[in-house]
Parts: sequence; structure tokens; C-alpha cells
Amino acid sequence: MKRILTHPFVNVLTVLRPMTRTTTTTSMNNFCTPMASLRINSGLSSSSPFIAPNPNPSQRQRQRLLSKASLSFKVKEGWRHSMFVNGTPVLKDGNLRINGKDALTGVPGNVVVTPFTNTSAFVGATATSADSRHVFKLGVIQDVRLLSLFRFTIWWMIPRMGNSASDIPIETQMLLLEASEKEKGPTSDDASTSYILFLPVLDGEFRSSLQGNSSNELEFCIESGNPDIVTSESLRAVFVNFGDNPFDLVKESMKMLETHLGTFSIRETKQLPGMLDWFGWCTWDAFYQEVNPQGIKDGLKSLSEGGTPAKFLIIDDGWQDTTNEFQIEGEPFAEGSQFGGRLASIKENNKFRGTTGDDQKETSGLKDFVLDIKKNFCLKYVYVWHALMGYWGGLVLNSSGTKMYNPEMKYPVQSPGNLANMRDLSIDCMEMEKYGIRAIDPDKISQFYDDLHKYLVSQGVDGVKVDVQNILETICSGLGSRVSLTRQFQQALEESIATNFKDNSIICCMAQNTDSIFHSKRSAITRASDDYYPKNPRTQTLHIAAVAFNSIFLGEVVVPDWDMFYSQHCAAEFHAVARAVGGCGVYVSDKPGKHDFKILKRLVLADGSVLRAKYPGRPSRDCLFNDPVMDGKSLLKIWNLNKCTGVIGVFNCQGAGSWPCTEKESSVQENVDSVISGKVSPADVEYLEEVSGKQWTGDCAVFSFNTGSLFRLAKAESFGIALKVMQCDVFTVSPIKVYNQKIQFAPIGLTNMYNSGGAVESVDLTNDSSSCKIHIKGRGGGSFGAYSSTKPSSILLNSKNEEFKFSAEDNLLTVFDKMPLALA
Repeated sequence: MKRILTHPFVNVLTVLRPMTRTTTTTSMNNFCTPMASLRINSGLSSSSPFIAPNPNPSQRQRQRLLSKASLSFKVKEGWRHSMFVNGTPVLKDGNLRINGKDALTGVPGNVVVTPFTNTSAFVGATATSADSRHVFKLGVIQDVRLLSLFRFTIWWMIPRMGNSASDIPIETQMLLLEASEKEKGPTSDDASTSYILFLPVLDGEFRSSLQGNSSNELEFCIESGNPDIVTSESLRAVFVNFGDNPFDLVKESMKMLETHLGTFSIRETKQLPGMLDWFGWCTWDAFYQEVNPQGIKDGLKSLSEGGTPAKFLIIDDGWQDTTNEFQIEGEPFAEGSQFGGRLASIKENNKFRGTTGDDQKETSGLKDFVLDIKKNFCLKYVYVWHALMGYWGGLVLNSSGTKMYNPEMKYPVQSPGNLANMRDLSIDCMEMEKYGIRAIDPDKISQFYDDLHKYLVSQGVDGVKVDVQNILETICSGLGSRVSLTRQFQQALEESIATNFKDNSIICCMAQNTDSIFHSKRSAITRASDDYYPKNPRTQTLHIAAVAFNSIFLGEVVVPDWDMFYSQHCAAEFHAVARAVGGCGVYVSDKPGKHDFKILKRLVLADGSVLRAKYPGRPSRDCLFNDPVMDGKSLLKIWNLNKCTGVIGVFNCQGAGSWPCTEKESSVQENVDSVISGKVSPADVEYLEEVSGKQWTGDCAVFSFNTGSLFRLAKAESFGIALKVMQCDVFTVSPIKVYNQKIQFAPIGLTNMYNSGGAVESVDLTNDSSSCKIHIKGRGGGSFGAYSSTKPSSILLNSKNEEFKFSAEDNLLTVFDKMPLALA
């Protein structure tokens, strides 16, 4: 029986919380924190656009009705309002007008706009008949720079840049438009630029996405995923907002949706797992499914002996008790048959139950092994992998270890949107002509997760990486809508994590559909890219660019996970620098003994901690609408903040690969210059005022990791950079502040680390009658650098005099710490 859904409107007062920024604090337990005192002699240094037809009379009446019934909105004192420009989206003369400009032209008469705040609205439409899937036209977009984030496979998102609606791919989950007052030119400034954001959301039982057509019309698609759940209207399918700062715009929009939808929470409010601040190792690319206890010990040992000890471990696919009826011993391996495997029990397989190592000592199971490696390698966290349904193919049907969860055979059915982009082997193998998936009964899913996680905790496991999460959208027939099924599974999963683990210890993976994103209430980490493919040289640059752009959207809900990488690889430094500025967890998947410790020691301190930046790393504002992979001319700049400094990673991603779902996806670009040039500015770091303070001179000290050079720039000034293909550099940007009305000073941090400024915890001033002292609190060992307008008279490290070097030419002060910090 088909269920026809309607959407009654209720007049509600919505109050948003004041905006606050949560500073992620690295745990300092058992740390030595040096206090360097600089006694400095007095003296001063020299120094578009875009939607709508006229609504018919009944449509106007409907619009007026919905406007009156729309949610009221109040902003509390303290809310960041730099993005707010009074320009409520309205339909007028057949166009969607935002701040007096046409955002969409030629809007059809069945389109409905419901104002939400003074800059935002919900957009929807009505149909003449009910169905489980509708595609509605919204209006024309052309001659405007735009950025789409779309799912190119069922699992993963990538960016697409363009100039009209025909450039917007099917399955777009975020659309950002640049609205300029005048033509962009060498004398234009940011004051003339504003931005319009379209976010397709969840409306009742229906999930929305955006797409363009060949007539440059923007369309939105709604679908329940279940032919029995139908509707003839979706009035709040797309959220539209407007502002003059693109990062504020996305942040404030997600806060509004958090309050309005009530189904997800933003990143700033979530508990972050402790493993984010420690170096890790994942077994996947080291062993794939052949992971074994001795191999894990060998890998942990070689990393520790090299001076970069792993403090968290992910035991990936290959530890579970599974069977695979499609892999028969003695017969040739069938590509994709690995996705037919099913879980036989929640316990470990024989590799982790039996004898381990050369001494052939008997172990009692996973617990002994986990306790052993924690003790011998000082591991803080051990995570294990499992799929949302237990394993790729779900559960074994009649196994004594799984039958209590009532598994039922389901054959996934992908939406037309997914099928229009790139097919994926894993989901193709689960579809009708292949293996299917024996899905857990939704009524038993809470029991399954609780049983599994309770068992893992009893074995000493600290957390889980949960994969294959988007599968729910394909198997909801007979189980409700894709939205409600995702909600049920997410709630059960997050409740089990909260009940059984101590640290919100979950990494979500293959969970980039908005069904999952808008149901993320507690989960704080989600993979933001396709897999890392060490054997494919054409995906290395795409990986970096995809995560950076996806983080614009995902980073407001979770800490984006950049996945693992090899430290001994042609693209190792490219990946390492990206993690250094990404504000993410840092972990490799090296084979035992195959490490580049020169690179690793630029990421990892001697105690195994990492210098993680505060926020998700995202492209700089001037990169948002440029294609850093395929336009042949643009560099990618990724910005972030530390506690006292900013940081910018600059990457040449051109000429090494091509985006999927393009005409050139099967080949590497030709005729790309071997060297790409660009400009870098302190202004590329958003929210620099958070670390600049009242003493800021307006200038910044900028330090290049590659060259070791230091120079002084005003915030708006820029400098040139030229990089070869797959080459990168990272710049520490430190506001120069005035101390004691005389001394101008800016900490750089540990100059031997990619994210130098991440080592600086605080900078304070003390005065007495004879001297001025600047105290820097930090962590780690190596060379400490700073900009100083005056040569210090002395430097103390933990109350002990230290030698230092001062260059009057560039004002670079360097202190050499020969004793790296260690755990107390």
C-alpha cells in the first residue's frame, strides 16, 4: 500500500545559539612543556546572477500562505553576523531574487519559496501526481562561477567547477555560486563579491539532490528510495542562503539547519576522539585482507624503532570471522567476489585465535593480542574495522553466531542519479545479478551493534571504523524510506558507541550521502575522500583536492578523515603536507620496514603525538571556483589555524590526473606547463583575527618550510610561488605583535615540522624594571624559530640558558633544542 506524504506547516519560533568556536586542545597529560624566556634589549625594528516564471494567482496565494507560516528567527547577541546582508530570497517577476539580484531566472509556477531568515529560504515544488521520485526544474543559472560537490559514485563526493547549470552534475549535494557586483579584474576586491549557497536537504521521508540540464536549468530531485512511499510535493527540499563570506555562509547555514531539522549536530558541539592527536597506523594497504598478528607486531616495531611510534592502530578488514561461498578453493579468483563475503559471528577469525609468532605460543584470542601490543608498543588506542551490516555481504543466514539478528536477503537497487555517474564494483557485485546482501533486521540492529561492540570492549578494543554506510539507500524497499532507515541505523550505531566505548570512538566511512550527513548526531569523524590508491599515480593529486573541497561542507558536521598513505612513495610528501594542514588524524599504512622517517618526523613528535591544526583544512577563498586538477593553471591553497598562527599548504595538482565523470577522465592532461605559478597572501588564512589579538601590527611573519626563508608582509600583500607537478610547500603565517611598545615579535614554531606553528601553545609577556620577557609555551623538540625586531640578550629553555642565532637581515631568531621532548 502506497503511503502519500503531506507536509503540514507549524508556526514555530526558532532561536539560534550564539556562535562560538571550540578550540581543540591537544592533551598535555604527561608532557614536558618548555618555557622559553627571551630577554630582549630595547629598540624598535624598521619595518549573478541566477531563478523563476511568474507564479499563477493560486501560486501567489500559496506563497503568501507559506510565508506567513514560515519559521520565525531570532539571533542572540554574540552571533557572528559578518555574513548577513539583508536580502531575503523572494519570487518576483518570475525570478528568485536574493539581495536585489536575480539568482534564478525563469522559475516555473510550481516552485514554492518559504522565507526562513533575512538571508535564507527553503525552496520546493509541487507535482500533479504522487511518486517516489520527482525531478523539478527550479530555473536558469548561467554566466556565474560555481562550485558543486557531487557524488560521482554511490560512496564518494568530488568537486566540479563551472559557469552555468549545465555544469552541475547529477547527485550534487552542495552548490555555491559567486555573485559579483562587477566584472572580476586586477583591481577588484572581496567587498564586491558575495555568495549564494544551495543545500539540498531531507524533507520528511525524502532526500533531495541538485543537478543541471542542457538548457542551463537547475533542477532538484527528491526520492524516498521505496516505490511504496510517494508524494506530490516537497516544499522544503532545498535550503538557500546568501552572504559575503563563503566559510561563514556554510557554517551559519549548517547551524540553522541543525536547529531546524534536529537530526544532526555540527562538529563544534561534538566530542572528538582522542586518537586524532596521535600518530597512527592502519593495516589495510600494508596487508589488505591478509592481515595477521605477527605482521601487525612487525609494523608497530619498525615504526617505533624509527622514532615515530604509532599510538593508535586500525586493524582493517581481515580480522573477522567470515565465509565466502563465491570464493572456492582451487578455482580462479573472480574479481569482486570479495564483496560476497558474509559475517559468521561477531568474534575474530582463526588468525587471531590461534598461535602467533615464531615461538608458537598459544593465545586465547583477540584480547591477549590487543593487551600484548598495547603493553609492548605503548599503544593508546586500538580500533577495528567492520561494515555497517557486519560485513560487505551482510550476515551468514543460518549461522549460530548471526541467526538471532534475522538476516534477510536484499538485492541493492541504486537510484537513477547514481547510475548516471560512475559505477562501482563493490555495489555492482551486490546487485541483483550477483551476490546480494543479507541485511540485518532493522528491529535487531541495536542488539547487533551492542553485542558486537560489547564483545570488542571485552577484548581491549577502543573503537571502530564503520564502513559501507551508504548501502542503506539501496535496500530500503519494504523497510521504509532511505531517510527513515538511515535514521534508524545511525541512531542504533551511535547509541552503541556511546554506551560501550569511552571516547566517541568511531570513524565513519563510505558515508558521504546526505542521508548519513544529516543524521550525524554524535559521530565526529567521517572519511572525506575515495580510498588512497598507492598503485595508481593518477589519483594522488585528486585525493588531496577532493578532501579539501569536500571539507567545505563535511567539515561543518565532522572532522574530515583524509585516509591513510604510504610514507615511502612518490607522492608521500604531497600527502604528508596535506595531513599537516588538514586538521585531521594522521596515519599511514606502510608495510613493515617500508618507511620514510625523514617525512614522518616532520609530522610526528618523538612521543607519537602530532601537531594537528584547529579546523578542517579548506581551499582558500580565491581557489573556490578554480579547478586545481584540470584547468592547467591554478594552484591549490589549503588554509588552517593553530592556537597562535595560521598555516597555508600550497599544492600543484595539475597534470597528474583527471577528475572522474569528465571527457578526459581516462587520460592524463596534456600540454600542461611543468611549472605552475601563483600568489600566496596572509589574507588566504581565514579568521586570522582569532590569533592576531589587540597587539597586532597588521603585518605577518611568513615562513617557508621548503626554503627556510622568513619575510614580513602586510595582511593584504602577496608573494609569488612556482611549483612543479606534484610539488608542494607549506607556509606558517604568524601575526607580528608589539610587546612593551617596542619589540615586534611573532613565533614560527618548530621549523623542522611541516606545521611549525602547531607546536606553539601560547605567547605571554612579563615586564620588570630592567627587562622585557616574552614567554613561549610549546611542545616537541627541534629547531624553534621566531620573527623578532630585536636581538634578544638571552634565551632560557626550562630556566636553562640556550644558544641561539639571530639574523638581522630577515629578523629570524633560531633556537636549537638538541634534546627532543619525551613522555615524563
